[in-house]
Amino acid sequence: MVSGAKDEWDMFLGSTSARGSSGPNCPKQLLLNNKLSFSSHNQTYTAENSVKFGAPRNTDHPELRQPLAMEVWQSITRELNPSDKITLLTNGPLTNLANIVLSDENASSIIQNVYIVGGHIVDERGEKGNVFTVPSNEYAEFNMFLDPLAAKKVIESDLQITLIPLSAQRKVISFKSIRKNLKLTDETPEALFADRLLSLMQKLQRQHRTYLHMDIFLGEILGAVFLADGPNLSPAMQIKPVSVLAGNITKDGQMVINRKNGKLVSILNNFNSEAYYGHFAHSLGDRRRSAVVGSFDEQEKKWSMPPNQT
Repeated sequence: MVSGAKDEWDMFLGSTSARGSSGPNCPKQLLLNNKLSFSSHNQTYTAENSVKFGAPRNTDHPELRQPLAMEVWQSITRELNPSDKITLLTNGPLTNLANIVLSDENASSIIQNVYIVGGHIVDERGEKGNVFTVPSNEYAEFNMFLDPLAAKKVIESDLQITLIPLSAQRKVISFKSIRKNLKLTDETPEALFADRLLSLMQKLQRQHRTYLHMDIFLGEILGAVFLADGPNLSPAMQIKPVSVLAGNITKDGQMVINRKNGKLVSILNNFNSEAYYGHFAHSLGDRRRSAVVGSFDEQEKKWSMPPNQT
């Protein structure tokens, strides 16, 4: 996701293969697809694989397809004024960002800051990562593990990076707390949708072993909240020299402190979790920011009403 001078957010179709991989048939990808069979991206109905469901690959309106990451980047940079800067928020593998850094030598001068939701710093506390598909890799975080070469390239680049690591995300993975705060806010379409989605995720976690890790997705919201309202969360930041390990599946994606050659990165170490839950709920319950029409059913009702009653 991208925020810029116009305060816009662009969504795009990302790369499906990690940097340095041989595509979907590489050993790591096959391992991940087998382990994540319930939620694999290969099972998602998208423009990339819809042809097997009968959808034509080429249509009369190719401009309507979802743009690729590089196309979005090029479109944004063409519209920027010389003094404009953009801020990036990532919550997945860093493949697309690494490709941008490698293909556009001006990227670091255009990007003001990158907020990375992911990564796990290996330290003396011994807190483990979340790569459950490779038990021998105990200290990596999934986003960095999925494309360690991209993570290494981005972290070691000239970009100014703010890391929201796994340890910070784990402070806000309470379904009970986040839903409690949503119940206290106005029932906007956004708040109701979020509560229904969180209720489903909570139910899946309780009923199926496959979804025991579901609460970590709550932590991924932290990046957006921190970017929008970081100072009000009373954050405690640390600056540390960090390197990313790559080339060995048992260590791929691990982030280590490297005082000699590491890149200085700003890391969210602590924050007020109660303030976070409150801000998230308040933002979704703010009617000034809410959609004018909450659903298509609501729009149909408006269409069917006489003009003087709408």
